[in-house]
Amino acid sequence: MNSEVDRALKRALDLAFAGGALALSWPAFLALAAVIKWEDGGSALYVQERVGRFGRPFRLFKFRTMRQRAVDAAGLPITVGDDDRVTRVGRFLRRTRLDELPQLLNILRGEMSVVGPRPEVSRYVALYSDEQRAVLEVKPGLTDPATLAFRGEADVLGASEDPERTYIEIVMPEKLAMNLEYLRQRDVGSDLSLILQTVLTLASDELSREGEES
Repeated sequence: MNSEVDRALKRALDLAFAGGALALSWPAFLALAAVIKWEDGGSALYVQERVGRFGRPFRLFKFRTMRQRAVDAAGLPITVGDDDRVTRVGRFLRRTRLDELPQLLNILRGEMSVVGPRPEVSRYVALYSDEQRAVLEVKPGLTDPATLAFRGEADVLGASEDPERTYIEIVMPEKLAMNLEYLRQRDVGSDLSLILQTVLTLASDELSREGEES
């Protein structure tokens, strides 16, 4: 996806998807914000600095899923296993990925795309090799191939004696390798396919979970 036409089509897809999704989901957006606020009185939104295209930092929006004091305190920028910092509402939001809904605003602002390598914090971007830094040549995305492959990342890290080391030495390199492969062959068609695959996968996971609980 190097031509001006391809980039224009991708931006049109981003605007259509994000604008349409916000138009349809704004009641849910307001309801989720109210529930988060009601649970512990803290802010509904969590803003974190991430590294965007060309290594430029930007403010990423998410629904807050951790207790307010846990958010304010220093800690690992990764979630590990059954993290006790996560609220009851936050567990639901993370499971369904609804905590990512505010990133539709990042897409409209041009800081993110619907499909692209997930944005990382500078702490870990500083460890990228020259080859891995190629993921910074495109806008980060709401979903990518690694997002689907590592849906159980928190559980994997929770089973490790040193979660951050496992993330840095095993999980992060594998995710970057998947995204580099995606960048080599991506086009508008593959982006549309990945969006559909993401929606179907999340829906299937939720249905399976409900079946296990019933």
